[in-house]
Amino acid sequence: MPLVEINFDGIIGPSHNYAGLSLGNRAATAHAGQVSHPREAALQGLAKMRHNMALGLTQGFLLPLPRPNLGFLEAMNASTATDPALTAAAWSASSMWTANAATVSPAPDTQDGRCHLTPANLITMPHRSHEWPETARQLAVAFADPAHFAHHSPAPPCFGDEGAANHMRMCANHGEAGLELFVYGRSGGPFPARQHEQASRAVARGHGLDPGRTLFIEQNPEAIAAGAFHNDVVAVANERVLFCHEQAFVEPEEAYAAIRKRLPEAEIIEVPAAQVSLEDAISSYLFNAQLVTLPDGSMALIVPTDARENSAVSRYLDGLIASNGPIRNILPVDVRQSMANGGGPACLRLRVVTDPAVVDQRFLLDAAKADRIGQIISQYWPETIAPAELGSSALASVVVAARLALVAALDLPELA
Repeated sequence: MPLVEINFDGIIGPSHNYAGLSLGNRAATAHAGQVSHPREAALQGLAKMRHNMALGLTQGFLLPLPRPNLGFLEAMNASTATDPALTAAAWSASSMWTANAATVSPAPDTQDGRCHLTPANLITMPHRSHEWPETARQLAVAFADPAHFAHHSPAPPCFGDEGAANHMRMCANHGEAGLELFVYGRSGGPFPARQHEQASRAVARGHGLDPGRTLFIEQNPEAIAAGAFHNDVVAVANERVLFCHEQAFVEPEEAYAAIRKRLPEAEIIEVPAAQVSLEDAISSYLFNAQLVTLPDGSMALIVPTDARENSAVSRYLDGLIASNGPIRNILPVDVRQSMANGGGPACLRLRVVTDPAVVDQRFLLDAAKADRIGQIISQYWPETIAPAELGSSALASVVVAARLALVAALDLPELA
């Protein structure tokens, strides 16, 4: 069975807005209250998917979740008239960042030889805490074959879990047994540490991972305090390469030694703080990039255009390519609407290593399907959403109709 890495990007939903709900996410809070552009955002995300598909990468997608989630407001005994913050939470389009959808362990790593998926409970932030039931439902449709996939319940809600954004996998190649790295936080100074160590350990046990090929690494509280609310804001891995900031982990040298012990071929590229400060790394989302293996075997770093617009980061990237190391190409993509709400290229995708033939083919992108998605977005997605519009029944009708049009166009009635 040929195993490949498939990136499943979240299609940015029609309720995409800037409510600034994510404490510790500096980009999201900095743009709170601004007018958003859902149509432009979704088309930018689709363009990124087309870009990656053109590179020869296998590309999938996940649909926006139903919004507004009136059941959330009902559970809170709230209404749009009584609580604007809860209204914004019910309208949030944050499921677009599918790096937080689940933690995924591919078949070569697990005891039973199946790909295991655990949806993230996302309990730290109210606007995300109500995502997981619909996320789990969608994952169950996309990865339905029980011979190849195992689905788990989320970690108990006393332990926060934010999914693949705090999980990395290293290996000689995607189809071989790998080393799974779970990064957790303890203290973030003014901001919450969103990934609990016990949640990570529960997921690893549930997935049947080999303890000898599983590491639990503490995130540096300085990074959390600086705005690295997830590990993928300061580190990214692909096959044998770990690309990370000097201040990503509490005990970096100890972590690197543990990685090399378990994966001798590991190559660790540590970016010195003297060259790229935490502030520059986080504002540019240098590490919230997709580090991918191209069909010719070389590696490319797909970065947001913001990374090239930061002079310190751009200088570092030029030096990285000149060093003739494992990362041979820097490929910028424009995802500014997502970036303004706190998510870069890596936030927008969930990596699943599997045989594409065993995935529900409706979730795999091709040129015709991309055209169909683009047509629906252009026709139905709102051009703008101002903060005062959240809670509007007129806007709710537009948002609901837009999503249902997409569901119908992709022949996914199970998700209506």
